[in-house]
Amino acid sequence: MSRPPRTRPGRQAGLKARLRTAKGRKTASTRWLQRQHSDSYVAEAKRQGLRSRAAFKLMQLDDRFRLLKPGSSVIDLGAAPGGWTQVSVARSGGRVIAVDLQSMEPVPGALCLTMDLESDDSPARLGAALPDGADVVLSDMAPRTTGHATTDRLRIAALADLAYETARGLLRPGGAFVVKIFQGGMHHDLLNVLKKDFAQVRHVKPDASRKESSELYLVATDFRGAGDATSHSG
Repeated sequence: MSRPPRTRPGRQAGLKARLRTAKGRKTASTRWLQRQHSDSYVAEAKRQGLRSRAAFKLMQLDDRFRLLKPGSSVIDLGAAPGGWTQVSVARSGGRVIAVDLQSMEPVPGALCLTMDLESDDSPARLGAALPDGADVVLSDMAPRTTGHATTDRLRIAALADLAYETARGLLRPGGAFVVKIFQGGMHHDLLNVLKKDFAQVRHVKPDASRKESSELYLVATDFRGAGDATSHSG
């Protein structure tokens, strides 16, 4: 795959196509289909052969923070369907490990591992895949939402904690960590730990994130080293 451009896709004219509401289709489902159909990032992802519109979020984060340097070793947590993995391979050209609970179609240039990060053997498997450690650990993991705000915030906070527990044992000094959170989420303990472990930590919402979405990304750069184990359950 050719290197994705460091640009935001242009506005697509004439995409206000009408979708007929199928018999029995829920209104929310129809709105989702309409949004997908008129979304310029969805159209551009298809044009470029990218597996998801989310690929543009990583492109925009990388444009700003230069995370995926040439030759970087990258771990992509919660990788399926593989959009972030595709971008990581194209932009770094280094060793890329894609990890997800569910199996996914192989991405050329990446090693795809199906595993539960909470399993006892996950540190050993990741260590074997990247014996020299990682320069970048990415997590776009998100839980299945329940509609109950407190429960959903707890779930996303737990996933963010799990992502950093995984990253902390693998990152090399100077490395970077990116993790999805929700606005108003319960990630304060994790944020405090990241501020100790990294030189800089920022809250970022890429342009490719939908305006109505509450998602944000914590972007932590210049890892100082793990040092002693630190608890940061949220």
